[in-house]
Amino acid sequence: MTSKITQPQQSLGTETLLRDLHVEYIQKLGQNKDDLTYHLTAHLRLNAVYWGYTALSILGRGDALDGAEMVRFVLGCWDDEAGAFGAHPEHDAHLLSTLSAIQILVMQDALDQIDVDRVVKFILSLQHPSGIFAGDPFGETDTRFLYCAVSALSLLGRLDALDAVGGTERAVRFIGRCANYDGGFGSGVGGESHAAQVFVCVAALAILDRLDVVDVDTLGWWLAERQLPNGGLNGRPEKLEDVCYSFWVLSSLSILNKVSWIDADMLSKFILSAQDPEGGGIADRPGDMADVFHTLFGIAGLSILGYPDLVDLDPVYCMPASVIEGKGLRKGWKALERRKA
Repeated sequence: MTSKITQPQQSLGTETLLRDLHVEYIQKLGQNKDDLTYHLTAHLRLNAVYWGYTALSILGRGDALDGAEMVRFVLGCWDDEAGAFGAHPEHDAHLLSTLSAIQILVMQDALDQIDVDRVVKFILSLQHPSGIFAGDPFGETDTRFLYCAVSALSLLGRLDALDAVGGTERAVRFIGRCANYDGGFGSGVGGESHAAQVFVCVAALAILDRLDVVDVDTLGWWLAERQLPNGGLNGRPEKLEDVCYSFWVLSSLSILNKVSWIDADMLSKFILSAQDPEGGGIADRPGDMADVFHTLFGIAGLSILGYPDLVDLDPVYCMPASVIEGKGLRKGWKALERRKA
């Protein structure tokens, strides 16, 4: 059965980026602690802080949040027993939240406030002999967690620790085993190709300087095929368009230097059409409720597409390019040239 392909409804969003509204939307997140949704999303809290702060940074408004308060919250998520970060104070440590914590602290120039050696030890303890990483000591494995580990170690300046235990080559071999005939990658060996999994595998390989593992032209074709007639991108064949794939697909195309293989104007219009013109924020598709996850990845996609007056985004780390360049970590990605307003 084929999925219904919707057409962008420009009347529900706008033809321009609602910058001020998005800033206000992010600033208001979490203010109503009596809301049931606030408590039901505690397991995503630290990730959400990263999403909101990064979105503001790409808008050029990173100062819209209190940096000191943000750092205090991050440090409050420290799991001292594990030596890493949970998603919320008193939550168990996990690689997903640990990477978000490191990204925020790097952007806030506050890495000196954590025990880096303990974090490195936690990350290395989660690699299996096959090369894949678990997200936490309870054992769920996924190529997402492999990327989190590699990205976090890179941002900490400690990739040498992975290499010292033979973990780099094992990780690269595992990613290679996850490659499919269509050029894509799955969540594990034999897993269906999926745009988000493609990103984590391609970005991890970029960080490790091993893009030779990728069948660039075949994967570039598969990623370009994710664009639907309405301009939006889906994550795999026969699925609906979703704004978040504006990052997952574009980031990989950017790393492969093939962003020009999709219709940038149509995708930009689709992203803009998913904005909430009243309350701010961006939804997964036009007419749905906005959330901070899609707000970040919509803005990130627009940055890669060269949308005017946005800060350059590094597609490998999903952080401001200037931050990554300042740490000497920039790889050979290429976004579209920034257009003038």
